[in-house]
Order: sequence, then C-alpha cells, then structure tokens
Amino acid sequence: MLSYFDAIVLGIVEGLTEFLPVSSTGHLTIAEKVLGLSVDDKAVTAYTVIIQFGAIVATFLYFAKKIARLFMAWVRGLTNTEARGHDYNLAWAVIVGSLPVGIVGFLARNVIEGPLRSLWVVAIALVLWSGVMFVAERRHDVLEKQGAQRGEGQVGVKDGLLIGLMQCFSLIPGVSRSGATISAGLLRGIDRVTATELSFFMAIPALTAAGAFQAVEQRHDLAGLGMGQMVVGIVVAFVVAYASIAWLLKFVANNSLMAFINYRILAGLGLALALGMGWIAAT
Repeated sequence: MLSYFDAIVLGIVEGLTEFLPVSSTGHLTIAEKVLGLSVDDKAVTAYTVIIQFGAIVATFLYFAKKIARLFMAWVRGLTNTEARGHDYNLAWAVIVGSLPVGIVGFLARNVIEGPLRSLWVVAIALVLWSGVMFVAERRHDVLEKQGAQRGEGQVGVKDGLLIGLMQCFSLIPGVSRSGATISAGLLRGIDRVTATELSFFMAIPALTAAGAFQAVEQRHDLAGLGMGQMVVGIVVAFVVAYASIAWLLKFVANNSLMAFINYRILAGLGLALALGMGWIAAT
C-alpha cells in the first residue's frame, strides 16, 4: 500500500510533468525509485496512469469553452457541409491524431509495461529526443522569420494524423508525450502556441483511454494500493496540472523550448551517471 506521502509526491510529479515536454513517465519512474517503489510492479504502473485523470480534468476545465466550441462545430459539420469551417477541421485533426497512440499503446502494452520500464531507457530517451526538439525549434525559427507559420485556423486532418503518429514515440519512457506532439507540430510549420494547445487536446483521449484501460485491467492490484491514496494523487495532480497548463501557454508565447531541451539533456546525463555509478538501480 502506498503512503499518503507517496501519493502526494507522485501527484505533484504527474501534474508538473504531464504537459511540460520533459516526460511525465520518465520522471514518475525516477520518483518511484527514490520512494523505494518497484517500478516494474503492475499495480504501481497502473497507479501512475490512474492519477493522470487529474491532469485530464484540469485540461477539460481550462479549455472547457474551446472544447465545447470544437465539439459543436464537429457535430454541425457532420450533417451540414456548409458549416464545415476551421473548428470542424481542427476537431477532426484531434480525433484522427488521437487514434495511433491508442492502437500502438494497446498492442505494445506488454513491452511498454515491461522491458521499457527501465531507467536506462529513460536516460537515453531524454537525451536523444532532445535532438528532435532542437531540430523542431530551429525549423520554427526559420519559418517565423519567413512569416510562413500556420495558425489554428490552418490546421487540417493531415496535420493531426502526422502529429498523432509522432505521439506514438511518447510510449517510450523519457520521450514525453507533449515533447513529441509539440515537436511534430513545429516540424509541420505550426506556430508554437497552436502546437502546444493541440498537444493538450490530444492528451484528453489518450490519457482517458489509458487510464480507463488500466483501471479495469489492474482493478484488483489497485485495490491494494489504497483508495484514499489514489484520490489524493488524482486531486494533487489536478491542481498542479491546471497551474502547469496556464504557465506553459504563457511561456511558449514568448519563449522557445530550449530551456526544456537543456534540462532534458542534463537530466538524462545525470541519470545515466547515477545508474553507471550504481547509485540507483535501473529497475
């Protein structure tokens, strides 16, 4: 059974890192090791997915008006071709972009919850994916100078599909779901704020499906962790995630992702050093 202290720590880590491009799974895995938890225990793995519901609710509440607008535009567009505007296309982009990670995540769930649950994987992924983010940032800068970036009204289904395919890499601990989707958006020529918002929207179906699946599949194991602890973790994750969303949107409006890239590289190298020196076990 998790202690309430464990639940609070994991909730804070989840809320802070779910939407920042630094890998929530990677940081949760590190936090679990520091807390003395078994990172390859299925119940612990399921718990870290369950508390993502807090982040999902935070996203719903923060973007409630916009989500409602996109949903209504999508519903109207299904029966009225003349009503198919930018919001209709954006809604389809989110829907289509959410499918690949669900399919791949389900088919590869045994690998994701098994061999990939290693801190060596996290360390390597933190460093290597930083290179992808760096290239995406450089492309963003070039397009910004040329005035060739695309905004929310120019996002289509093809963008959603390609961003969704890139999101599949986030199933590797250390890559980061937001890091993958934001990078994909920047590589597609989408401005940074729009790419970040798309990342938030695509998180909703991905995290909801993953959480629901884990809740059903691991319901017996989760019962042993403590219902109160799960509630505390979800609530803490919600509060911290809501604040993280607000902060990140303001940050990317005027800043590049280089601060996160530098952090990822340092964190990855630091983790590799700790593993190599035997200060911490990989699993």
